[in-house]
Amino acid sequence: MEHHADLIVIGAGQSGLATAALAPRHGFAHTLVLEDADQVGGSWQRYYDSLTLFSPARYSSLPGMPFPGDGDRYPTRDEVVDYLRAYARRLSADIRTSTTVTSVLPRNGAWVVRADDGAEFTAPAVVAATGAFRGPHTPAVPGNEEFAGRSLHAADYRSPEPFTGRRVVVVGGGNSAVQIAAELGAVADTTLATRRPIGWMKQRPLGRDIHWWLKHTGFDIAPLSRLLEKMPVGVLDDGHYRTALTAHGVERREMFTHLTPDGVVWADGTKEPVDAVVWATGYRLTYPYLNGSGALDADGGPRHRGGVATVPGLGFVGIELQRSISSSTLRGVGRDAAHVLSRLSRSR
Repeated sequence: MEHHADLIVIGAGQSGLATAALAPRHGFAHTLVLEDADQVGGSWQRYYDSLTLFSPARYSSLPGMPFPGDGDRYPTRDEVVDYLRAYARRLSADIRTSTTVTSVLPRNGAWVVRADDGAEFTAPAVVAATGAFRGPHTPAVPGNEEFAGRSLHAADYRSPEPFTGRRVVVVGGGNSAVQIAAELGAVADTTLATRRPIGWMKQRPLGRDIHWWLKHTGFDIAPLSRLLEKMPVGVLDDGHYRTALTAHGVERREMFTHLTPDGVVWADGTKEPVDAVVWATGYRLTYPYLNGSGALDADGGPRHRGGVATVPGLGFVGIELQRSISSSTLRGVGRDAAHVLSRLSRSR
C-alpha cells in the first residue's frame, strides 16, 4: 500500500524533529517522519550514561520550545532525550517509529521511499535527517584484528564499571574522549592517546559561555564560521575535566603505532599490555538508503550545498559544518532546517 505526504523526513532525532516542526511554515501541510528506532530521539538515547552537553540549556533548544530549567546549566543525556520526546509530542507531523527506510528513489517527479517491511511512501520532497552520528568510525591501525582485548567505539561505551581495575586506552582528542577518559580514570588505569596535544578551550571566557560569544560575535553563522573550520579540534572545559584527568592520573600520550594481540606499541617503541581500547574517534556520514538516487558521491557522501542536494526535491539536515559550526548541534539544526525547507518549497 502506498502512502502520500507533502514532505517525508527520514530520522526522528534532533534534525528530523526540527525539520518537522518548521515544515508547516514553509507550506508542507502533511509531514511524515520515519524513524528506525522504537522511540524518537535519534542517537541521543544510545550515548554513554554520563554524557553532559558542552552547551548550556539556553543554547540547546529546538525551534519553538526552550530547553526547560536553569538556562546556564549543562543538560545530561537523559534530559536531552526527555526534551526530544516532549518536543515530538507537540508536533502535528505523522511520526512512525520502528520503520527502517531501505531506499529513496526518484519516480515521475516525486520521491518513492520504501521501508524494510514493504511499506511504500511518496512525496515531492524528502529531507534526509539521520544526522552525522550513525556511522561510528574506527581508524585503520595495524594489528586491529589481532588485538585480543576489548575494542569498542565510544558509540558502544555506556559506563566505567565494566572496566574497573583494568588497563584502558582511550583514543581521541575531542570532548567525548576527554569526558570518557576522565570518568574511566576513577576506576581504571587510563591513558588518553592522541595525535596532537589536547587543545583546551575555556568554557566561559570572561565570564560568558563560549556559545554566547559565538552567537554575539557572528562566528556561529556562515560565512564567518568558515574561518573556524580549519582550526584544530578543541575541548571545551570549565576546568572540571582537566582537573579530573590530573587527579586520576590519566596521562596523555602520542598515539600508538599499532596493536599487538595483548596490547599496544607506543610511538617510542615501548610495548605495553592493555585490556581495552575505547575509540572516541568520531563518525562518518552514511546514507545507504540513498544509493542509486544520484544524491551521493563516489565515496557515499552527500552531494549538496548548504544541505540542498544536487538532485531536485531532496535535502539534508544535521551534517557537521553544513552551514555553520553549530550545524550538527541542538541549537543549529533548526536554522539549517529552515534554509533547506525554504529551498525545497520554492522548487515544488
